[in-house]
Amino acid sequence: MPISTPKRLHVITWGCQMNVYDSARMADVLAPLGYAPAEGPEDADMVILNTCHIRDRATEKVFSELGRLRLVKNARAEAGHNTILAVAGCVAQAEGREILARAPYVDIILGPQTYHRLPEMVAQAARAAGTVIDTDFPAEQKFDFLPDAAAPQSAGGITAFLTIQEGCDKFCSFCVVPYTRGAEASRPAAAIIAEARRMVAAGVREITLLGQNVNAWHGAGPDGTPQTLARLLRALAEIPGLARLRYTTSHPRDMDDDLIAAHGDLPQLMPFLHLPVQSGSDRMLAAMNRKHTAADYLRLIGRLRAARPDLAMSSDFIVGHPGETEADFEATLDLIRSVGFSQAFSFKYSPRPGTPAAGAPHQVPEAEKDRRLYALQDLLRAQQADFNARCVGLTLPVLITGQGRHRGQIAGRSPYLQPVHLTGPAELIGQEIMVCIDDAHTNSLSGATLKEKACA
Repeated sequence: MPISTPKRLHVITWGCQMNVYDSARMADVLAPLGYAPAEGPEDADMVILNTCHIRDRATEKVFSELGRLRLVKNARAEAGHNTILAVAGCVAQAEGREILARAPYVDIILGPQTYHRLPEMVAQAARAAGTVIDTDFPAEQKFDFLPDAAAPQSAGGITAFLTIQEGCDKFCSFCVVPYTRGAEASRPAAAIIAEARRMVAAGVREITLLGQNVNAWHGAGPDGTPQTLARLLRALAEIPGLARLRYTTSHPRDMDDDLIAAHGDLPQLMPFLHLPVQSGSDRMLAAMNRKHTAADYLRLIGRLRAARPDLAMSSDFIVGHPGETEADFEATLDLIRSVGFSQAFSFKYSPRPGTPAAGAPHQVPEAEKDRRLYALQDLLRAQQADFNARCVGLTLPVLITGQGRHRGQIAGRSPYLQPVHLTGPAELIGQEIMVCIDDAHTNSLSGATLKEKACA
């Protein structure tokens, strides 16, 4: 039964879109206990730090934030208010015992697969002195125990994230995800479609499907047999009012024929695909345990663009993986030049504890990693600028997601995930309108509605 005493919850989210989705679902789980959103930790009866373990020094950043939250917790205690402090997510999963040792003032430590148990953990924390820790990989799927999502998972309610798959079986040498999120698991199609329908009923026009390897989704269909992501996308595209679909993050090994065809068949599936390759060197791809070659990736891009000629590509790159030579790095630059990306994410390799690459020989010096990263980012920035510049003069459908930063301005996103700014009334929020793009910026576009300006 819902508890009448009002309480306040503040969630601090680090990392990927999946963590954003998880944070919203944790709020849903706690709502029946009386928890409503708080603006900041100073006003909260419970604070959750939802963490990410992907980047360098992730654990130390968590302890730095916990030190700040400890002061908040102590100040509230002096004023007679109890604050439950929880650490969730991948750092909690990987470093739970260290958190327990170094920050005993933390009340709850939970991994990303156990947040459906939060109400029980809160009750335990209230009853007992000491930290409640749950970093198991339970046999049951957490999604089977979660309440219906209370609201769209993004500001403004026009776009939303929807997790359909979790975990990873690929075991790339540099990646900690298989150890923190566990094995690949897929939600059933019926549950996903039902959640998508609720989102659309709440005003969502664009849904991004999430997974560590989202195109490895193989959830059960109505007859209980596993389905493919392409089949799920086709079913979601039939939901009235759902204008746009996206999915991320994908693995090249899981791009099957039907999914490639779906990019050409479904107008709701946006012509933008994030497909991480990490390196253009076959030697490095083997060292990373990616199990595909640069040629495999380029052939895949060719097939995708044949199915959808206006497809824009995004990717991830790691420089300085152990053993990477200058020739390996140049091969990565060659692949980038061959593909032409509209945007990309790039990082220096950083050792993640427990991963094979962390103890590999021939670690690349930090100064060399820096040099390579700067060179790679220069090339990627030039490609992004070129892609944005080629949008000038085009008429693009833009989904208006909210008001802009300036008076009378509205903002939206193009099919290629670029932010677009234009002058217009707030009544257009939630609509997809045709916009003439008249200027390109580093990370965004600007334009005007066709009523105000005609494109050439």
